[in-house]
Amino acid sequence: MGEQVEELNQHRQLSTGKKGGLVTMPFIIANEAFEKVASYGLVPNMILYLISDYKIGVAKGTNILFLWTAASNFAPVLGAFLSDSYLGRFLTIGLGSLFSLLGMFLLWLTTMVPNLKPPACNQLTETCKQATHSQYAFLIFAFIFISMGSGGVRPCSLAFGAEQIDNKNNPNNERALESFFGWYYAAAATAVLIAFTGIVYIQDHAGWKVGFGVPAILMLLSALLFFAASTLYVKMKVKKSLFTSFIQVIVVAYKNRKLPSQPPNADAWNHHKDSPDAVPTKKLRFLNKACIIQNPKDLTADGVASDPWSLCTVEQIEELKSLIRVLPLWSSGIMMSINVSQSSFPVIQASTMDRHLGSSFQIPAGSFAFFTIAVLALWVVLYDRVILPFASKLRGKPVHLGVKLRMGIGLVFSSMAMVVSAIVEHARRKKAIEQGLFNSPQTVVAMSAMWLVPQYCLHGLAEAFSAIGQNEFYYSEFPKSMSSIAASLFLLGMAVANLLASLILSTIEKLTKDGRKEGWIATNINQGRYDSYYWVLAIMSFANLLYFVACSWAYGPCADELVKQETKSSKDSTEELQRARSVADERQSLFSSLPS
Repeated sequence: MGEQVEELNQHRQLSTGKKGGLVTMPFIIANEAFEKVASYGLVPNMILYLISDYKIGVAKGTNILFLWTAASNFAPVLGAFLSDSYLGRFLTIGLGSLFSLLGMFLLWLTTMVPNLKPPACNQLTETCKQATHSQYAFLIFAFIFISMGSGGVRPCSLAFGAEQIDNKNNPNNERALESFFGWYYAAAATAVLIAFTGIVYIQDHAGWKVGFGVPAILMLLSALLFFAASTLYVKMKVKKSLFTSFIQVIVVAYKNRKLPSQPPNADAWNHHKDSPDAVPTKKLRFLNKACIIQNPKDLTADGVASDPWSLCTVEQIEELKSLIRVLPLWSSGIMMSINVSQSSFPVIQASTMDRHLGSSFQIPAGSFAFFTIAVLALWVVLYDRVILPFASKLRGKPVHLGVKLRMGIGLVFSSMAMVVSAIVEHARRKKAIEQGLFNSPQTVVAMSAMWLVPQYCLHGLAEAFSAIGQNEFYYSEFPKSMSSIAASLFLLGMAVANLLASLILSTIEKLTKDGRKEGWIATNINQGRYDSYYWVLAIMSFANLLYFVACSWAYGPCADELVKQETKSSKDSTEELQRARSVADERQSLFSSLPS
């Protein structure tokens, strides 16, 4: 511990009189952590708020949350593009913090101003007045601003912090960066746990006014702390975005569509001056036309394209190809995100079940997501620190599960989670009907809510294998220049999953509704058939598992598998060479022993 402190102090000394350094770390980490506590703390119980205060049905409320979550997951992709291309990370994070604060303030106002939502009434015994268009608009604007805020803070915070710490002249630079990443991820994980426990508990016991007010205050602290260190930050200049590069390749390839895929000579390929031997691969050859030099005048004296919208480089082509190549496997992970996004239904289920631990403490319905996060974190630690070292010791050589194998295992766990969800809901509904609660969804069923824990744990294992495996897969398969794309691709998959989840829910509700009779997704959970809905998702999950196997086979070996093959081939070649030399030496000694 003393050595770490000494190393960090050395880094501070190197940063004295300059911008950046470890002095900025608390402000950046606090900004990200408070934003996560505030925004994540609003999600678990939001379906209950929409049902109770806005008189929205379960299906419609869940669809609203699907779309909100999709926007929150897509916004960081847009935020990364704007940050890299136009605004820079400091301005993007600053604007994101202000947008989040504005959204949370508007959401808190819906609890304080009676005219911003319908009058109170009991939906089960009265015909309630629905929210007006203006009341809906106010609520949706709050959601939009919160999503815009997450789009500004989340994609830029880690990279912005690394820019402050990264100092090539510091002999302990790697250790300082490692320390920052460790504290950053620890703070992010702690923030999510606090959101799913502390904020949800406050909402359950202190009401919506305090429950939404606390996140707004935390977001205010987040923004203030970030701007307080404004004069200390290193603010990098904007560089060209990879998104722009991809568009340039497509545009130039289309312009040159009539050219042959192969130029008359090898010198006709345009490449970076640092890679004189670079040539495009034969896959997706139509894109190769974008880097064919038609006229030497298209290049400047330095060998750079004078117009990037008329001529691209081999490296640009290969970056786009690597992205296109992973898309099928990326799409196979969407189903798992659809399953994970079904967070509203377990909260409604938990609210109708016995949530007591002991005689006095009751777990908030929205806090059961804690088990997903806890299992994910626990498995990562066990896998990295216990299981792999033990397996390696047992086999006498390093053991490592490939990324595609881990992604597949995660999809299996995700499918199992939906099967367990269907079985538990069937048992809960059956017990509710046996107890005469068919028309009383708010009455607690004599069944412990701890029966919901296994499905949350399976979702945690699914994310531990598949989600982490996906991120590692993108980082290992893409060039280093595409690390920002690797981070954005998983978030984009979650956004698409939320949109598809909304489409699936709407389709099932429409198909199962019969006139005045509610369908499977009924506001009265005991009259609905949430278990049948879960079975549909389980069947889709198993079908997706087969799709993943096909995509994995078509993709071929990953980067880490190729490295292993090359290493094994090199080792085999070395052993063969040694054997040949040994045989030659034996023959030489035999010949030398013969009489002349």
